[in-house]
Amino acid sequence: MSTYIKHDVIRAAIALALLGPLGLLVFGCGAQPEDGGAAVSPAPTVSESEFGTMPDGEKIARFTLTNGSGVEVKIITYGGIITSIRTPDRNGELGNIVLGFDELQPYLDGTPYFGALIGRYGNRIAKGSFTIDGVAHQLDTNDGANHLHGGLVGFDKKVWSAEPFAGASSAGVKLSLVSGDGDQGYPGTLDVTATYSLTNDNELITELHATTDKPTIVNLTQHSYFNLAGEGTILDHELMIGASHFTPVDATLIPTGELAPVEGTPFDFRAAKPIGADIGGDHEQLAHGQGYDHNFVLDRETASDLELAARVAEPISGRVLEVFTEEPGIQFYSGNFLDGSLRSGDRVFAFRSGLCLEPQHYPDSPNQPGFPPTILRPGQVYSTRMAFRFSTQ
Repeated sequence: MSTYIKHDVIRAAIALALLGPLGLLVFGCGAQPEDGGAAVSPAPTVSESEFGTMPDGEKIARFTLTNGSGVEVKIITYGGIITSIRTPDRNGELGNIVLGFDELQPYLDGTPYFGALIGRYGNRIAKGSFTIDGVAHQLDTNDGANHLHGGLVGFDKKVWSAEPFAGASSAGVKLSLVSGDGDQGYPGTLDVTATYSLTNDNELITELHATTDKPTIVNLTQHSYFNLAGEGTILDHELMIGASHFTPVDATLIPTGELAPVEGTPFDFRAAKPIGADIGGDHEQLAHGQGYDHNFVLDRETASDLELAARVAEPISGRVLEVFTEEPGIQFYSGNFLDGSLRSGDRVFAFRSGLCLEPQHYPDSPNQPGFPPTILRPGQVYSTRMAFRFSTQ
């Protein structure tokens, strides 16, 4: 599978560190207009500040990425969480388009994976069990009888090491983590890197890599909740997903193994439509998920290129989000379990106030012979990319 092909990432050299406003450490390159010409777009920058302190005293850092168009992304070392993404609407007004918090404590208290890096295995594994080479493994069961998003202490609850960087066309942060043998029940020591890069093309690129010393399973993803209006529900957001099939689930949200056609069902997003158009329909799969919470099988042209998987447009603000991936599937979740109990200042995270589009391999792949495999072996490199592209219409 292309996910395990070695992928050497060439990084721009870390630019000169400058002391910026408010005493924040800022990395970046200044924009220089050509003689007699218009000023060029400023190079992206990255700044670092303190976000909070863990119960054991470990400090959590926050990195703020800003590009020449004013797009701003904030990332913390706890969980590799994206806490904020500010993009302009069609009138040029900046607004935060993801669900998140300005303080560490709400994340420590528990959220439904707001903005987090997910691992070792994104999505569900039936009864938390799987077998590799005839050896059975038992994982945490933290979603009823099943395993979800890496377990009780998944990568979303780990503190990552961080290295910021900046160049002429992008700035970002490279996060690193070592997950020990037996972590949450997974075999093998897994060395993981996750690199966020914000470009002057208004793309946030996420590159994920991992190696192991024992056969294991890996399925990493990013779990931001988007609301392109910045408030209200996501039911008027117009969604396109490039998928002719999806994977139906049972009542516990474990795939049945079938690749079902979307044609003639509420799951047909091949042509853009409002998310709310069919979400209340009388369909068994909508009942299982209490809305959309399903993996879509992408209609890919190639096995490994970065391709458009989904496009979301919000008609009032004019904001558009496009999701590109190398993965074979994308999980669409319509915020069905948000209930208004979480809030950030005056912003209440109510029912269906955020949507997730998570590029990944299929749920429960280790137990589904017909699904693309997710086994990583010593000597192989897990490698995948995704990109969020921001624009307006």
